[in-house]
Amino acid sequence: MADELVLWSLESRNYRVLEPVLCSKRSHCNWKLEHHNQRVAVTPHSLRTSQQQRPSTAKNNKRPHCEDAALSHFLQSLRKPPLRTFSTNARKVHTAPARTSSLLRPLPILVATAGGYAGYRQYEKYRERELEKLGLDVPPKLAGHWEVALYKSVPTRLLSRAWGRLNQVELPHWLRRPVYSLYIWTFGVNMKEAAVEDLHHYRNLSEFFRRKLKPQARPVCGLHSVISPSDGKILNFGQVKNCEVEQVKGVTYSLESFLGPRTPSEDLPFPPATPHSSFRSQLVTREGNELYHCVIYLAPGDYHCFHSPTDWTVSHRRHFPGSLMSVNPGMARWIKELFCHNERVVLTGDWKHGFFSLTAVGATNVGSIRIYFDRDLHTNSPRYSKGSYNDFSFVTHANKEGIPMRKGEHLGEFNLGSTIVLIFEAPKDFNFRLQAGQKIRFGEALGSL
Repeated sequence: MADELVLWSLESRNYRVLEPVLCSKRSHCNWKLEHHNQRVAVTPHSLRTSQQQRPSTAKNNKRPHCEDAALSHFLQSLRKPPLRTFSTNARKVHTAPARTSSLLRPLPILVATAGGYAGYRQYEKYRERELEKLGLDVPPKLAGHWEVALYKSVPTRLLSRAWGRLNQVELPHWLRRPVYSLYIWTFGVNMKEAAVEDLHHYRNLSEFFRRKLKPQARPVCGLHSVISPSDGKILNFGQVKNCEVEQVKGVTYSLESFLGPRTPSEDLPFPPATPHSSFRSQLVTREGNELYHCVIYLAPGDYHCFHSPTDWTVSHRRHFPGSLMSVNPGMARWIKELFCHNERVVLTGDWKHGFFSLTAVGATNVGSIRIYFDRDLHTNSPRYSKGSYNDFSFVTHANKEGIPMRKGEHLGEFNLGSTIVLIFEAPKDFNFRLQAGQKIRFGEALGSL
């Protein structure tokens, strides 16, 4: 026999290969064959022995007749052309490339890259905390264009839609308390303020997120002209200067990119621009007024509904489909114009001092933004493409001014938690009663004259 053992076609002779066994030593290699439901073990030694035997000596062979017949058929079939070749060196030849290719698989590379990047980000956060302890001002380190592009490539819109459908799944009665209790413990939810404290009352996660509060849980301050529209954390506030708005200290975004371009239409909120005017000057409609802003971040454990911050009239809605990146304070310090990248709903109108707007900004797993009086609004929908926007006017022939809203009145809700941005016109003596980073609840004062 040669060093290479050849397996020939046995199908024409009613053979079926049950198990070809390969070894490093040829004397240990064998094929297990089946012929007419009889199993035969064939080894190289038996092949050589059978080739040397003469017909006269076959009678004295003690092996069963079926095995001799099967072996005889097998020897005759060696004259047929080979279909497959099994080599004793095949294991050595093919195992080395397999090991090399396994090291080049993309999953380990991606995991290692993501782990290294996460470690780098944790180091940066640790460094910032240490500098803050020393009383040093830490300048924000903004993400590069490639980092923003990489983040935006994550299918957050698809994931948020999947999360929204999961929230609608009704939980079994016995599973509601463990699931909601875990969420309460993780995010510090105060269920004593809920109108219904019984956890079994909420059929799914969506109902739990949108739970109503007891009437006395959030008293509305009547002494101040502007109140907080929601629970949350104050990220930034102050005057809008040079058409740039601070999302956090040191990181800005464009006012025009955030609210959208100006339009000459009479039923839309922004008047046409004059040749030498800025976007900011078009929003300030009265002499002696300034433009102010306030950013409120809603954490997952906060009350998810938002209310009217003042007495005003809503005349227009503009919906921007976009990304759904996280809007937590850390991301707001890292990504410039984060709020302009994300999906958002801009409500604009007028209050007693001029222009007023409230913008609900979406985030990861918070693609669902609902405005109670706007049934035509559908956020995080696949039919809308990024980079576009659609307008809707609430000014009709029946209602020539728009939709009046009273201070503290229910306005809308998020599915989980996100960000509210107020941009409004007010006299120069308007004063905020806030501090950056403080926790605030719906109904508490933001500022007054």
